[in-house]
Amino acid sequence: MIQQEFASNAVKVLEPDDQVIGLAVAGSWLTDELDEFSDLDLILVTKEKISDDKNLMLEYAGKLGHLLSGFTGEHVGEKRLLICLYDHPLLHVDIKFLTLEEFHDRVETPTLLLDKNHQLEKVIHHSEAIFPHPDYQWIEDRFWTWIHYALTKAGRGEYMEAYDFLGFLRMVVLGPLLHIKNGTLPRGVRKVETELSSNDLADLLHTIPEVYNKRSILNSIEHAVSLYRQLRTELYGKNVHLLTDTEKRVMEYFKQLS
Repeated sequence: MIQQEFASNAVKVLEPDDQVIGLAVAGSWLTDELDEFSDLDLILVTKEKISDDKNLMLEYAGKLGHLLSGFTGEHVGEKRLLICLYDHPLLHVDIKFLTLEEFHDRVETPTLLLDKNHQLEKVIHHSEAIFPHPDYQWIEDRFWTWIHYALTKAGRGEYMEAYDFLGFLRMVVLGPLLHIKNGTLPRGVRKVETELSSNDLADLLHTIPEVYNKRSILNSIEHAVSLYRQLRTELYGKNVHLLTDTEKRVMEYFKQLS
């Protein structure tokens, strides 16, 4: 596949570089789910820190193929990431630039493609991959105020903003909680079509308005609330303080608006 060919070429290009400690690959490569639509997630580990210099990141990326475009990943909270689009063939490649010390902290254990003196292997052996899980109290503290916000937008006729906000709720709250319920990693709404049960996917789809109008948006907000309550009951422990007064008042407002 083109991803494997690109990775194999990257190893050949980077191996002679004395600054390079190793190259690893993560993402769908690890679960044998690569297909024609997959991007390639590379981790380049170097002796000196490269991620502070965008031009140097681009210089390295340019050595690996016909680079069409590259930009850093501040929008996803990771400035050490260079998001690249290559041509011949057309391929999306994410390259994370790390030092050996930074390689200790990871959300998954990558496959090693290049590992000079087994340095990356030693780090993996003496550290643990930890995928971040949502903070249930953080969600509960915000959820009902978020619902009120969405209701005010629907009430005012700002339907597009209400649409977008429901998408935000699916990405930040409902998707991750459903993934946890189904025993998969809480990666927003990634692969919900295949990783959730059919009933859970149907519940999530009900949070998407069918028609661009107030009634449909309010119905979707109501479904989002119902789904959150179900997930909260199933997943939250007794140590999570529920904002019952806030919830009650917001739902009273919902009834008034309806």
